[in-house]
Amino acid sequence: MPDSKAISEAEMEARLHGICFKTGPPRRIGVELEWLVYDPQDPTRPVEPPRLEAAVTALRGLPLRSAVTFEPGGQVELSSLPADSLTACVESVAADLVLVRSLLTGLGLGIAGHGHDPWRPPRRFLSTPRYESMETYFNRRGPAGRSMMCNTASVQVCVDAGQEEPGPLGLGRRWRLAHLLGAVLTAAFANSPLREGRPTGYRSTRQALWASMDPGRVLAPPDGREPRTAWARYVLDAPVMAVRAEHGAWTVPDGLTFRQWARTALPRPPTLDDLDFHISTLFPPVRPRGHLELRMIDAQSGDDGWIVPLAVTVALFDDPQAAETVYRVVKPLAETAGVRPAPCNPLWLSATRDGLADPELRSVAAVCFATALEALPRLGASPAITSAVADFTDRYVARGRCPADDLLATVPGLATVPGKEERP
Repeated sequence: MPDSKAISEAEMEARLHGICFKTGPPRRIGVELEWLVYDPQDPTRPVEPPRLEAAVTALRGLPLRSAVTFEPGGQVELSSLPADSLTACVESVAADLVLVRSLLTGLGLGIAGHGHDPWRPPRRFLSTPRYESMETYFNRRGPAGRSMMCNTASVQVCVDAGQEEPGPLGLGRRWRLAHLLGAVLTAAFANSPLREGRPTGYRSTRQALWASMDPGRVLAPPDGREPRTAWARYVLDAPVMAVRAEHGAWTVPDGLTFRQWARTALPRPPTLDDLDFHISTLFPPVRPRGHLELRMIDAQSGDDGWIVPLAVTVALFDDPQAAETVYRVVKPLAETAGVRPAPCNPLWLSATRDGLADPELRSVAAVCFATALEALPRLGASPAITSAVADFTDRYVARGRCPADDLLATVPGLATVPGKEERP
């Protein structure tokens, strides 16, 4: 491991305060897109490892501007470079996706945008110490972690943390906005109602899996604290997933927090690299990585479905007028949420289960999408981007629907045969 120098608990807190929220006027955005890899001839058939390995090797040879990585179940992830405008981000990633799809088509494969694989059971493709340790850790708590690792995909939108000063673009306001608006985004873009062809009872099975996993690493930090302080405490009090080793298997402790590891220095003193690795194993719905990473949006179907959640989120965060409007609209949702952190409070659970069939979320989403449509021209969004958001608004939001409803409509007899739904 590169950095073997042990650091103190005070140094850890200083590190967390310094790197996780980089403040300044919001100007850069990014997106991370995860896709399920499947065989278009038979989506229910697992893609065998030799075919996935060939695809991985070929994709890594493409001249992409985005970084390409792979998730444990063989999902492809494209991570954009930080962009100075929404249109620049969309154009760059869209060009990369053309190359990716073309190459995979030549290999007899395709990529699908679903929050949870609707066809196949989980099967781990990558055998690295990180993912072996992660599977061991999550298996102690049930099957949800394995499904999350191998069967889920998302659209992760990255926006700047915001300014130090108060106001619509201030750090504190954006942090709180993310945790309330996040439920609206979960509901509006829910796109994972099926598992192995059967309804699960949730519009977003992906989000239901997150909510059922280890609370020490998937819940949001407690509300009401200054963001830097809340995040530093959260990180240090979160369970350690793995103690890495240069040689041999990694240790997977049970119930050891990072703070306890720092104080006991057992089985060895933690280093700065250990802290950074630990942060990468925490999965709250909003994760500060210098910027804010919004992790609650299901992957979207269609070639360009991913553009809509990116555009809506950026418009509501980075246009000052829209940010002020939407904050007033989502603020009352805090009463529905109650005191439990996201994603395990009543607000988020309703979004996960019902999508925009929930009347309160539907009403708030309607205002949020209308506000985003007004803001996009002010941000210089291309007509194609604005049109995509308008079409989604008309098709789903205005009707109290989400993409999951399209998938549920394909299940024969679901509307007339009771008892067809199951839970993750």
